[in-house]
This record gives sequence, structure tokens and C-alpha cells, in this order.
Amino acid sequence: MKYEPVIGLEVHAELLTESKIFCGCSTKFGAPPNHNTCPVCVALPGVLPVLNRRVVDYAIRLGLATHCTVAPSSRWARKNYFYPDLPKGYQISQYELPICTEGYVDVKLDGESKRVRLTRIHMEEDTGKNIHDAHSDASLVDFNRCGVPLLEIVSEPDIRSPEEASAYLRALRAILQYLEVCDGNMEEGSFRCDANVSIRPVGATELGTKVEIKNMNSFRNVERAIAYEIERQAETLDAGGRLVQETRLWDPDREVTRSMRSKESAHDYRYFPEPDLLPLEVGPEWIAEVRAALPELPAERGERFVREHGLPAYDAEVLTARKDVADYFEEALRAHGNAKSISNWVMGEILRLIRERRLDDALVIRDWPVAPAALAALVKLIDDGTISGKIAKTVFEEMLASGAAPEAIVREKGLTQVSDDGPILAAIDQVLAANPDKVAEYRGGKDKLMGFFVGQVMKGTGGKANPGKVNELLKARLSG
Repeated sequence: MKYEPVIGLEVHAELLTESKIFCGCSTKFGAPPNHNTCPVCVALPGVLPVLNRRVVDYAIRLGLATHCTVAPSSRWARKNYFYPDLPKGYQISQYELPICTEGYVDVKLDGESKRVRLTRIHMEEDTGKNIHDAHSDASLVDFNRCGVPLLEIVSEPDIRSPEEASAYLRALRAILQYLEVCDGNMEEGSFRCDANVSIRPVGATELGTKVEIKNMNSFRNVERAIAYEIERQAETLDAGGRLVQETRLWDPDREVTRSMRSKESAHDYRYFPEPDLLPLEVGPEWIAEVRAALPELPAERGERFVREHGLPAYDAEVLTARKDVADYFEEALRAHGNAKSISNWVMGEILRLIRERRLDDALVIRDWPVAPAALAALVKLIDDGTISGKIAKTVFEEMLASGAAPEAIVREKGLTQVSDDGPILAAIDQVLAANPDKVAEYRGGKDKLMGFFVGQVMKGTGGKANPGKVNELLKARLSG
């Protein structure tokens, strides 16, 4: 490529506190418009903010999990701008002295590891939501979201491709979910991302003109928006044009970015210290208390899965991408110790069902399509030779439909695997007699026809024949 992309991401993570950052209003999503509000939320004269301690706990928790330095003293700031969804005319945030700085997130892409540095993590309040009514000239404002606590996580411009950006976001979301501080739901807006994208000639060290992209509500849209913007900037430069620093919106229907406004700089917001809140002091005892309560994080759990269960690194990475999926795997493994087989079923059938049923947006999947112990019992039937892998797929579908135990389904439907030589030999002889030309070709050196013969025998036995026994007896018959 002629140009090198330079990408930094700003992520807003909505915190799973029950009340807002500076008042006692509920943070529950989906309430009627302007239902979760109070004089503090809507900035009535004379009200004062009171800090929610849990928000600080969550900020420290994420800072420690991402290897940040937690500041012993941080300061609140007013970020001034005027928009209908911001009733105070400013947002309480942090600027010069954020609570966490200089961390990193390690991500994996195509088997390679990449470290993305973090500039800062800071706390702030969310704004309201503008609703534009297509059937009238009016725009409505819902203030329910005003004051919902956010953590803004700002990366260094270390990302070099749309795929790396997506991998970083997935890794960061997994950490947030393991910490149980954010549900990571992009569609509901509790995990939002803005991308700062520029390009420069390959080999150059100076940064190009930065463009911010907003309105990306899925990992797929993040990748597509960044890819489009890289191409747009390259085409502009190649045509002799000039890039301008601006904010652009991603249009998912047309799959283009379009100009929204010129990009603000920090001085445009006229930051100054928040006079209604004292500087925040975080002592070493508080940090030690949060550190002691940190859970096992995705990378650590993946390493343990490889070390203790002998799983390939790829399996461990997939299984630990969600805490509840990793928990499910380990619960099934306690019921039956074949780690690789259970891993294959979880990564295959279970994750497929999660995607199909759109369960993957939830922080914790509580109504699993198949209980961990039931999946373990199914794998045990395969390992015991009671059923074949092919029959197991049929049993699994019946488990989904009826909720019955796999042993009961096998017994009631007569699906037990056939391992006796007699019935299998009879089926083999029938297949060979029906395909004399292919028998001659196999004996003439066309070994790949073995798969055809095995398939025909399995079909003739309704999939009940033991595949290992079929292969053994077929080879004996064909060599005779």
C-alpha cells in the first residue's frame, strides 16, 4: 500500500450501576421518556452533584485490569458546549487529571499478538437523547440517559487496520464484561466507539490529518466505516485534494461516511475545574481493596485452559471471549472430562444457537439452549460408543425441541450405535455388490473412494453403524 492507516479509538462504556453518577435516579434502560430524571439530571437551579462511589470503584477496576496507573488525585472538569440533550450547557467530565493513565490492551489477530496502548481512562456523565420525529417539524429530547455514568477509554493511535480496530474493541469489551462493569451492548448504546482515522505515506512518522467517525453501532460497522474512510482519504490525496480535520457520520445504509461538522479541539470546549465537586483522592488502601477483588480475566483464563485442559490456543481464545461461555464450558467439563470434545460442541452448536437466538447481546446468558450437564451427557454417549457423532447431531436437535435428556432420547428412539460385525458386514456386502465398478477402481489404486463406501454404509444403517468398525471391516472386505 502507498499509505499507512493510523487509527485511535475512543470508547464510551456505560456502567452497570443502579443509580446515576451524581444523583439517585435509576439507570435502567427502556424506561418511558423522561421517567428516570430529577432536578439534578435536568439541571434545575440550585442543585448540586453528589458522586456515586461505585463509579469510582468501577473506574479503578478497569484501570487495574488494563495495566493503568491509577492517579492518587484526579480532578473533575466542565466540558462546555450547547446542544439540546445537554440541559446544563456543560458536561461533567475529567480533563487534565484523569483517574487512569498509560495502560494497554493486548489483542490477537490471525494468531499474532498486538499491544494497543491506552492514553487515559476517565469518568464522565452521559447526555440525553435527541429524537427527531419524521412526521412533524419537532425534535424531542429524552433526558433519561442524562447522568448515566460513563468511562471513556482513549487509545493511542497504535491501530493500523480495520481488523485490528475490531479485535481491540472485542478484547476491551470482554474485559469490561469479565469485570461486570458494562454489558457491552453496542445496539443499545452502552458500548459506543468513535474512531480517529488518518493516513500517511508508508515509512513516514508524522501524523496525517485526523478525521473522527461516529455512529458505528456494531463491530462490523466499525470495520466497514474505517475501511471506507481510509479509501476515501487515499483517493482524496491521490487526486490532489486536501483533507480537513472534521467529524463524519457513518451511514450504514449507503455504506459511506458523510461530513457532520468541523472537528473540535480541546480549547473549543473551554474546560475548567468543576467548582461543585472536590478533587477525587484515591488512597493505596482503596486500590488494594479493588485489586484483591479482581476476577480472572480473559487472557489469564485462556492460558489456564491451554495449561490445565490441553486445549489449542485458538479454542481457548474463542471460549474465553465471553465469561459466561467460559463458565458454561467449565461446568460441562466438570460433568465429563473430555475437554476437546466439549470445546468443539460449545464452539460449534452452542455458539451457533447463541448467534441465531440473538443471546450474545446479554451480559450473562441465563437461559442456555442446552444445560452444561446435558451437553456433557451427550458427549459421554459419543465417547462410550453408545451413539455416533452423526447421530449425536440428531439427538441434540431433539434435546432442543423437547428438553429431554440425551440418554432418554437415544433409548426411546432406538438410536444406539451398532457395533456388532454381523449387521455392519451385511450392509457392507450390499454396498459393494451395488457398486462393482467403484470396487474395481478402489482395488486399482483409487484410495479416495473409501469415503464413498463409508458414506454409503452409514446411509444404509441409518447412521447407526460405528464409523470405526465400518472402516475396519470395509478395508478387510476390499482387500480380499
